[in-house]
Amino acid sequence: MLTADISAAARFRDARRAMRDSGQDEVVRSLRSMSAEIRRQILRMIDTAQLGHVGGDMSVTDILVTLFGAVLEVDPEHPRAPDRDRFILSKGHCAAALYSTLAWCGYFPASELDSFMAPLSPLNGHPNRRKVPGVETNTGPLGHGFPVAVGCALAARLRNSASRTVVVLGDGEMQEGSNWEAAMTAGHHRLSSLTAIVDRNRLQQGARTEETVALEPLDEKWAAFGWEVRVVDGHDHAALLDAVRPSTMGQPVAVVANTVKGKGVSFMEDRVEWHHKVPTSEQVREAVAELSR
Repeated sequence: MLTADISAAARFRDARRAMRDSGQDEVVRSLRSMSAEIRRQILRMIDTAQLGHVGGDMSVTDILVTLFGAVLEVDPEHPRAPDRDRFILSKGHCAAALYSTLAWCGYFPASELDSFMAPLSPLNGHPNRRKVPGVETNTGPLGHGFPVAVGCALAARLRNSASRTVVVLGDGEMQEGSNWEAAMTAGHHRLSSLTAIVDRNRLQQGARTEETVALEPLDEKWAAFGWEVRVVDGHDHAALLDAVRPSTMGQPVAVVANTVKGKGVSFMEDRVEWHHKVPTSEQVREAVAELSR
């Protein structure tokens, strides 16, 4: 199993402390800068591996950076601390974005990112909690992560813990019945420590969500299950920071984060083929240059 990069973890703690001391404008600027770097790292990883899910990685990046950079109470040096906040990436196929973010936080050395999806690498195509610190549960079969998150929130209540649980789901994943069973259970128990964020990029493997199994009105569906619902621009770090604040009504919080698949790379944006298409080396250079402007 990978272990923490102590120096990177210390820099991460210092950076978070400095951001919080300097006010929200500085926090947002720092998060934007880190999102651009994470996206460049994702491209390098997928280029090396010649495998991955670049479109969804790009759409979820701003959400992950906001959570780990400014919201979640976690310690990369003590990834199993009992009262840590729990984060679950239910859309586990977007592992490159998660691994890049975890390495930035210091959960493991950034040099390990070069082994993404290599034979016997701990950085599998889907996150594995036995191999990667910071991963709470193995995900990949869509519809599995959200029920686990509900269990984490229930367990925190039984322990009288103040820890929060945050889960990020794909929008195509919302066509799975297990997710709606989890939503119904969380609403019934009024799990106010639970936040579910839908990466609403409107594309899934092969087609648009509304052409496959329509989800709209998605916000009204969440509300009908007893959730406090917030709809935001999923690439606006300030809006995300506001959206993931704890519930004001003693309910679980559902954030419908409107995003763009392939965000940040013009020839990838909102194109279904980039669900798992691998860019050529020339396309990687073009994309990295665009993200560096």
